[in-house]
Amino acid sequence: MSRTRTALLAAMALAAGATGTAFAVDPGSAGIAAVPCTVDYKIQNQWSTGFTAAVTLTNNSAAKSSWSLKWSYAGNQKVTSGWNAKISQSGAAVTAANETYNAQLATGGSVSFGFQGSYSGSNAIPATFTLDGVTCNVDGGPGGPTDPPDPGGPANRVNNPYEGAKVYVNPEWSANAAAEPGGSRVANQPTGVWLDRIAAINGAGGKMGLRDHLDEALRQKGSGELVVQFVIYNLPGRDCSALASNGELKADEIGRYKTDYIDPIKAILADPKYASLRIVTTVEIDSLPNLVTNTGSRPTAVPQCDVMKANGNYVKGVGYALNKLGDVPNVYNYVDAGHHGWIGWDDNFGPTATLMKEAATAEGATVNDVHGFITNTANYSALKENNFTINDTVAGKSVRESKWVDWNRYLDELSYAQAFRGQLVSAGFDSNVGMLIDTSRNGWGGTARPTGPGATTSVDTYVDGGRYDRRFNAGNWCNQSGAGLGERPKAAPAAGIDAYVWMKPPGESDGASKQIPNDEGKGFDRMCDPTYTGNPRNNNNMSGALPDAPLSGHWFSAQFRQLMQNAYPPLS
Repeated sequence: MSRTRTALLAAMALAAGATGTAFAVDPGSAGIAAVPCTVDYKIQNQWSTGFTAAVTLTNNSAAKSSWSLKWSYAGNQKVTSGWNAKISQSGAAVTAANETYNAQLATGGSVSFGFQGSYSGSNAIPATFTLDGVTCNVDGGPGGPTDPPDPGGPANRVNNPYEGAKVYVNPEWSANAAAEPGGSRVANQPTGVWLDRIAAINGAGGKMGLRDHLDEALRQKGSGELVVQFVIYNLPGRDCSALASNGELKADEIGRYKTDYIDPIKAILADPKYASLRIVTTVEIDSLPNLVTNTGSRPTAVPQCDVMKANGNYVKGVGYALNKLGDVPNVYNYVDAGHHGWIGWDDNFGPTATLMKEAATAEGATVNDVHGFITNTANYSALKENNFTINDTVAGKSVRESKWVDWNRYLDELSYAQAFRGQLVSAGFDSNVGMLIDTSRNGWGGTARPTGPGATTSVDTYVDGGRYDRRFNAGNWCNQSGAGLGERPKAAPAAGIDAYVWMKPPGESDGASKQIPNDEGKGFDRMCDPTYTGNPRNNNNMSGALPDAPLSGHWFSAQFRQLMQNAYPPLS
């Protein structure tokens, strides 16, 4: 939902029954005595059970080496978390005290902090604020404060967030990579941070949480621009056609998805502390395409995907995420768009774009909440097949008739992403919409990389002998044997492409090769078992998976070493 902050706040204040969102006095107004401070209290976001607020305190008296601002609520509001101040609450009384880094408050100086809270019924603005025991705000002073437009608001987002910017290096992934022999060659590459369960927001299993990553991103940013990448990945009934990364939320838990997952993420991303970052979100991979290809009477249909199509919670969840996250002025939403070996067929291509439009206009979202789309996330499809084209004919047969291509119109990710971008614009998305391609594991280099087309004895020998992608089938997705690191992340590498990215951190498993009990909501999928002979979704081919893989998201040393060995371009 793209609205100016002023309009949004006004609407929320009315919804809360408040007559305004700020209290301040202009100490320079004629006939009005100067007051020791002004307080600007704004409700930034509000939902049925909670809200976030931003407070700016301006000191009009003597300089202070520490400060403490107090107020009381008339209702049942409770502060649940805060930032840029130490916030405590006793009954209705709230105290916000300085942190060590913002204790100094000069005469005429200001300090800002924020918090998230809960409430029921009304959410009225506090009537009185005191700074160090002195009342410092007057309601309804003349020439009341204005709310200037946010710099970098939705209308001011840059066309391509990756251009002219560094990209965040996750120190946890970097440490894992550097610990492997030769891993230091890529340990400084930027990767996505996966928020794949509610606990990941605050940090699960000793790992960094969302705010930890954002704070580290500020440190890495320095004086330039920096992109930090997050994968939003916790829909109800997640991954309906697979088991390896099934999520924690049941098919009908759309309410929990909204209140326990998206709302807290939005509240953290909206903290003014992080307003200088360019925050890229990859929204719910493997969700919407499943509703096209794995439902109904198709041989690839899965009962759970029919459930998710019928209850609408994939569409609702994606729409809600786009709506809420799109309200944050420095967030750039990119929706997952599958890959060429999934959506490239005629009966999938157009319907998927249409479904993307449906989701982008659900739950209050608009197409303006979508900055772009991402393909090949956590997949292995080659970026560009150079040894044959879709128009080639061999032994009287089109390349499209080969077993590998199987009538698909696209051979690789670059051609697919560029074509699908055009389809998305036709479906109603902005003509400047950008594409990302995940190149983290699609290099397919090493000694087995073909240097030219295969023999022309048949269309299959021609294609199989020349293709870089060495999977048994493009439907194979789990820990693929022979894969290599692909193009290193870079901005604006081709027409319509905002960036090549490593959204999937190389070396993190796609799924366990055998059943492993866990408390992460992750199941066992036979596509991760190297002995599995396949199903209709991979034309009943062998899975091609590596053995001895850990749970999805866990470090898989053998895979990482293979990826480095087979990297293309090769590692130096």
